[in-house]
This record gives sequence, C-alpha cells and structure tokens, in this order.
Amino acid sequence: MTTTLLHLAVDLVAAVILAYGIYARRHHRGDLACAYLALNVGVCVSVAVLLSVSTASALGLGLFGVLSIIRLRSDSISQQEVAYYFVALVLGLVNGLPSADWRIVAVFNVLLLAVMYVADHPSRTRGPRRRTVVLDTVYPDEQTMLMELRARLGGTVVRHSVSEVDYVREVTVVDVRFRPDAAAVVHGAPAGHR
Repeated sequence: MTTTLLHLAVDLVAAVILAYGIYARRHHRGDLACAYLALNVGVCVSVAVLLSVSTASALGLGLFGVLSIIRLRSDSISQQEVAYYFVALVLGLVNGLPSADWRIVAVFNVLLLAVMYVADHPSRTRGPRRRTVVLDTVYPDEQTMLMELRARLGGTVVRHSVSEVDYVREVTVVDVRFRPDAAAVVHGAPAGHR
C-alpha cells in the first residue's frame, strides 16, 4: 500500500504541474486543466485498484471501454462536467470492487474528492474567460479585429484564435480568452453581453 500511495503522490504532483503549471498558464483554459487533472488521477486510481484485485484483467478491459465514451460525443457539456462524470464513474468502480482493500479504497475516495474540490474551486474561475465570438465582418488586419473584440467583450484579449473566416457571409469566428475590465466584473457580465 505504501508503494501505491507513493506512486499516486508522484503522479498527482506531475499532473498538477502539467495541468496548472504548464497548460493553464500557456492556454488560459482552467476548464480543461480541471478535466486533465481529473482524468489523470482517475486513471491512476483505477489502475491501482484493478491491480490490487485478482479478477482485474476482464474488469480493466471493460472499464477502458466505458471510459472511452466519457466525452459523450457532445459539445453541450463543459469540460468541468466531463471531469465530474469521469470521477463519478471511477468512484463507482473503486467502491464497487468487493475484493479491494477497504483502506486503500477509502484513501482513493478522499483523493478523488479532494482533487475535484481543489481543481474546480471557485477561486480558480478568476482567470481569463473564454468565448467564441462571431464577428459580422472579415477583418483585413489583426489589430482592427483585436480592437473590436476588446470593445465587444469589455476586457483585455489574452489569447485568440481565428477558427473560421467566411468571405461569402462576411463572418469571422474567433475563440477568445480575455480578462474582463473591472467595470464589467462589477456589473456581473462583460460589456456588450448585458
């Protein structure tokens, strides 16, 4: 059990560095960082539990079949919701193995719940927000487009990526990460979205 907990601790540190120390800082996507952390810890816990029981091979194969559909093939749910789905599934798996040592199951339950509590804590939502913005024109230069995004979103654009330019409909679709101005935050919504 001590070796398993040591491996979990090393994995957790590495996953936090990957999700929040590298990915979230570069891409400003706290929602995906939460999902990455939940997925990593969930898989690590699942493998650790499956290796501790004798009938693990068939169960493990079935588990990874179930986990492969966790995205639910839908964009209508957020990345945080995907993380909660995954952790709920892993909790069910871990707690449903009657031959697993109850002490390690209890530790894994606490670990999974703690990871989700910290990874999806409301204090983490203070970072940049994300919007997909459809602009009603095609911009000849990037600076003009950035000025328009700033005006519409009421904040500073941190990162943007043009995902579509349609010259027929004269539309530009942009995936934007931005920090709302103080006035927009006080009123509860970014300027231009009231």
